[in-house]
Amino acid sequence: MREGCFMAFNWFKTNKTDDSAAKSAVSDIADETLVASPDSDKPAEKESKGIFQRLKNGLSKTRQILNTDIDRLFTTRRKLDDDLLEELEEMLITSDIGIQTTQSLIDRLSRHKESVFSGTEELKALLKSEILGLMGQAQAVATESGKPHVILVVGVNGVGKTTTIGKLAAMYARDGKRVLIAAGDTFRAAAAEQLAIWAERSGADIVRHKANSDPAAVAYDAMEAAIARNMDIVLVDTAGRLHTRVNLMEELKKIKKAIARKLPDAPHETLLILDATTGQNALSQAKLFHESIDISGIALTKLDGTAKGGVVISICHTMNIPLTYIGVGEAIDDLQRFDAAAFVNALF
Repeated sequence: MREGCFMAFNWFKTNKTDDSAAKSAVSDIADETLVASPDSDKPAEKESKGIFQRLKNGLSKTRQILNTDIDRLFTTRRKLDDDLLEELEEMLITSDIGIQTTQSLIDRLSRHKESVFSGTEELKALLKSEILGLMGQAQAVATESGKPHVILVVGVNGVGKTTTIGKLAAMYARDGKRVLIAAGDTFRAAAAEQLAIWAERSGADIVRHKANSDPAAVAYDAMEAAIARNMDIVLVDTAGRLHTRVNLMEELKKIKKAIARKLPDAPHETLLILDATTGQNALSQAKLFHESIDISGIALTKLDGTAKGGVVISICHTMNIPLTYIGVGEAIDDLQRFDAAAFVNALF
């Protein structure tokens, strides 16, 4: 089912001119792939286990490398000496945790030098504890303020903004929120059509203009509609842009000003979507976006498709921005609110 969803959305990218055919391609996907029932009567404990299992499955590639390397290291020595610390350092950098974060983690592990472990599980338990301490309170979730609560979604091309917006709409809808989507990516063919399908499946409203319209005008009209319809959440899509293009970053500032003209304290969140498969390059994107438009949260997608899951640790350690969501698959429930403890447990 996930494969079908992935293939249908890829179909959009290569068949951009036939809107009716595009809608037909995605409408064949079963509803449950996109939207879980808000009236599910599954016990909370079972739901929690399901979320952890999806997280664990999504991190399988990163976990395989980490655990295999740790097990290999432990066959030659059981004491945390300088040689073992050096090999651990190389292993952590390979997992894309980053040089700065790896060095901080090795410094923390050095406090346990000469400790003797009876098995690999003891070493992994120490690693989990020190990684979690390094990540701190990065899982802080922004509180909803104002009505409507406005979230501006930004990022470079191809990171999964449109899909993430659709999943967020469904997530809020399941929480009983009234959601409106602003189709602010007016330049990419089929972007508005994709969002329209997500809106229909999640029960959200949508505001869209014709192709190549001014994105700021779309955002302004969406704010008017949201206020008039008493919406709870507004998700504003934007066109993908390179973080190094100054003129495109200025356009984002224009969109923010258009939103603020209707609701002075909005947008309440500016959510940056990053692709986990880009590894440490994701940090460079985050820093430049943050310098330009003041990012308030990060959603990291495609963790299931990479062995570079260690970048999560690096983001939490080096960026003064909360990691709010992570994507560990293509199904609707695979976008999860980030929890550092659950992440570290799934990683090992």
